Amino acid sequence: MAKEISGYLKLQIRGGAANPSPPVGPALGSKGLNIMDFCKQFNARTQEKQGQVLPVLITIYTDKSFDFVIKTPPAAVMVLEASKKKKGSAEPNRNKVGSVTWDQVKTIAETKMQDLNAFKIESAMKMVAGTARSMGIKVTGTAPWGN
Repeated sequence: MAKEISGYLKLQIRGGAANPSPPVGPALGSKGLNIMDFCKQFNARTQEKQGQVLPVLITIYTDKSFDFVIKTPPAAVMVLEASKKKKGSAEPNRNKVGSVTWDQVKTIAETKMQDLNAFKIESAMKMVAGTARSMGIKVTGTAPWGN
Protein backbone atom coordinates (compact mmCIF):
# COMPACT_ATOMS: atom_id res chain seq x y z
CA MET A 1 0.00 0.00 0.00
CA ALA A 2 1.33 3.41 -0.96
CA LYS A 3 1.88 6.07 1.67
CA GLU A 4 -0.47 9.04 1.67
CA ILE A 5 1.25 12.29 0.69
CA SER A 6 0.55 15.28 2.92
CA GLY A 7 2.59 17.85 0.98
CA TYR A 8 5.69 18.94 -0.88
CA LEU A 9 8.53 21.27 0.04
CA LYS A 10 11.03 22.88 -2.35
CA LEU A 11 14.39 24.14 -1.08
CA GLN A 12 17.72 25.20 -2.59
CA ILE A 13 20.66 23.97 -0.54
CA ARG A 14 24.41 23.88 -1.19
CA GLY A 15 25.62 20.34 -1.83
CA GLY A 16 27.07 18.66 1.28
CA ALA A 17 26.17 21.67 3.43
CA ALA A 18 22.69 20.96 4.79
CA ASN A 19 22.43 21.82 8.48
CA PRO A 20 19.58 22.50 10.95
CA SER A 21 20.04 26.28 10.79
CA PRO A 22 17.78 28.45 8.61
CA PRO A 23 16.46 27.97 5.96
CA VAL A 24 16.50 24.15 6.26
CA GLY A 25 15.64 23.72 9.95
CA PRO A 26 12.56 25.97 10.18
CA ALA A 27 11.16 24.73 6.84
CA LEU A 28 11.40 21.06 7.85
CA GLY A 29 10.50 21.66 11.51
CA SER A 30 7.25 23.40 10.61
CA LYS A 31 6.20 20.25 8.73
CA GLY A 32 7.18 18.00 11.66
CA LEU A 33 10.04 16.21 9.90
CA ASN A 34 13.24 14.89 11.46
CA ILE A 35 15.69 17.66 10.53
CA MET A 36 18.93 15.82 11.32
CA ASP A 37 17.80 12.72 9.43
CA PHE A 38 17.22 14.83 6.29
CA CYS A 39 20.54 16.68 6.69
CA LYS A 40 22.51 13.42 7.01
CA GLN A 41 20.81 11.83 3.98
CA PHE A 42 21.15 14.97 1.84
CA ASN A 43 24.82 15.50 2.69
CA ALA A 44 25.59 11.83 1.98
CA ARG A 45 23.92 11.97 -1.45
CA THR A 46 25.57 15.29 -2.44
CA GLN A 47 29.20 14.66 -1.45
CA GLU A 48 30.41 14.80 -5.06
CA LYS A 49 28.52 18.09 -5.69
CA GLN A 50 30.15 19.93 -2.79
CA GLY A 51 29.34 23.67 -2.75
CA GLN A 52 26.92 23.69 -5.73
CA VAL A 53 23.44 25.12 -5.19
CA LEU A 54 21.03 22.19 -5.63
CA PRO A 55 17.23 22.40 -5.74
CA VAL A 56 15.60 19.60 -3.77
CA LEU A 57 11.94 18.50 -3.87
CA ILE A 58 10.88 16.88 -0.60
CA THR A 59 7.76 14.71 -0.57
CA ILE A 60 6.18 14.68 2.89
CA TYR A 61 3.98 11.77 3.94
CA THR A 62 1.23 11.75 6.60
CA ASP A 63 3.32 9.56 8.94
CA LYS A 64 6.01 12.33 8.97
CA SER A 65 8.40 10.34 6.79
CA PHE A 66 9.82 11.85 3.62
CA ASP A 67 11.52 11.21 0.30
CA PHE A 68 13.49 13.74 -1.68
CA VAL A 69 14.68 14.23 -5.24
CA ILE A 70 17.79 16.28 -5.96
CA LYS A 71 17.60 18.28 -9.20
CA THR A 72 20.40 19.79 -11.30
CA PRO A 73 21.73 23.24 -10.34
CA PRO A 74 19.67 26.21 -11.60
CA ALA A 75 20.53 27.42 -15.11
CA ALA A 76 21.20 30.93 -13.79
CA VAL A 77 23.86 29.64 -11.39
CA MET A 78 25.50 27.58 -14.15
CA VAL A 79 25.50 30.59 -16.52
CA LEU A 80 27.17 32.73 -13.86
CA GLU A 81 29.84 30.06 -13.32
CA ALA A 82 30.46 29.80 -17.08
CA SER A 83 30.80 33.58 -17.44
CA LYS A 84 32.93 33.79 -14.26
CA LYS A 85 30.71 36.52 -12.80
CA LYS A 86 29.35 36.92 -9.27
CA LYS A 87 25.92 38.22 -10.31
CA GLY A 88 23.89 39.35 -13.29
CA SER A 89 23.22 42.89 -14.47
CA ALA A 90 20.88 45.22 -12.61
CA GLU A 91 19.70 46.51 -16.01
CA PRO A 92 20.00 43.51 -18.37
CA ASN A 93 18.41 45.35 -21.31
CA ARG A 94 21.05 48.12 -21.14
CA ASN A 95 24.18 46.81 -19.42
CA LYS A 96 25.77 43.50 -20.37
CA VAL A 97 28.08 42.24 -17.63
CA GLY A 98 29.61 39.18 -19.31
CA SER A 99 29.41 36.67 -22.11
CA VAL A 100 29.20 32.94 -22.73
CA THR A 101 29.76 30.99 -25.93
CA TRP A 102 27.27 28.69 -27.62
CA ASP A 103 29.50 25.74 -26.65
CA GLN A 104 29.13 26.69 -22.97
CA VAL A 105 25.36 27.07 -23.46
CA LYS A 106 25.25 23.59 -25.03
CA THR A 107 27.15 22.09 -22.08
CA ILE A 108 24.75 23.71 -19.61
CA ALA A 109 21.73 22.59 -21.65
CA GLU A 110 23.00 18.99 -21.75
CA THR A 111 23.45 19.02 -17.96
CA LYS A 112 19.98 20.54 -17.39
CA MET A 113 18.18 18.44 -20.04
CA GLN A 114 16.60 16.01 -17.53
CA ASP A 115 14.95 18.88 -15.60
CA LEU A 116 13.85 20.99 -18.58
CA ASN A 117 10.63 20.50 -20.50
CA ALA A 118 12.40 20.21 -23.85
CA PHE A 119 12.76 17.27 -26.21
CA LYS A 120 15.61 18.57 -28.40
CA ILE A 121 18.96 19.93 -27.28
CA GLU A 122 18.38 23.03 -29.47
CA SER A 123 15.23 23.89 -27.50
CA ALA A 124 17.11 23.47 -24.22
CA MET A 125 19.91 25.69 -25.57
CA LYS A 126 17.38 28.41 -26.43
CA MET A 127 16.01 28.24 -22.86
CA VAL A 128 19.50 28.58 -21.35
CA ALA A 129 20.35 31.41 -23.77
CA GLY A 130 17.15 33.21 -22.72
CA THR A 131 18.13 32.86 -19.07
CA ALA A 132 21.55 34.31 -19.85
CA ARG A 133 20.00 37.19 -21.79
CA SER A 134 17.62 38.04 -18.95
CA MET A 135 20.63 38.18 -16.61
CA GLY A 136 22.51 40.63 -18.82
CA ILE A 137 24.97 38.03 -20.13
CA LYS A 138 25.56 37.99 -23.87
CA VAL A 139 25.74 34.74 -25.86
CA THR A 140 28.58 35.13 -28.37
CA GLY A 141 29.08 33.42 -31.71
CA THR A 142 26.49 32.08 -34.12
CA ALA A 143 23.77 29.73 -33.03
CA PRO A 144 24.34 26.12 -34.21
CA TRP A 145 20.96 26.05 -35.98
CA GLY A 146 21.90 29.14 -38.04
CA ASN A 147 19.24 31.73 -37.11
